[in-house]
Amino acid sequence: MPVKFYLGDQIYLRKPHPCGGYEWEVLRVGMDFRLKCLKCGRVVMLPRPKVERGLKKFIARGPAYVEPEQS
Repeated sequence: MPVKFYLGDQIYLRKPHPCGGYEWEVLRVGMDFRLKCLKCGRVVMLPRPKVERGLKKFIARGPAYVEPEQS
C-alpha cells in the first residue's frame, strides 16, 4: 500500500543531497514528487517509488494530515 504524502510534509531520506542535507519538504505530490532541500533550498523532482523507498521518517506532517483517532 502506498504511503500517504501531503503538501508541506517534511521528510528524512536515507541518502543525502550533495550539500549534505537529509531533510526535505514536499512541494508536489503525484507520480513524481517535487522536493525542496531544507539545507540549501534546491528543488528537485523524484519519482514516487524512489521517494517511498528512500523515506526513513516523517519529521513533520503537512496541514492536510489528520491524526487517526484511537478507540
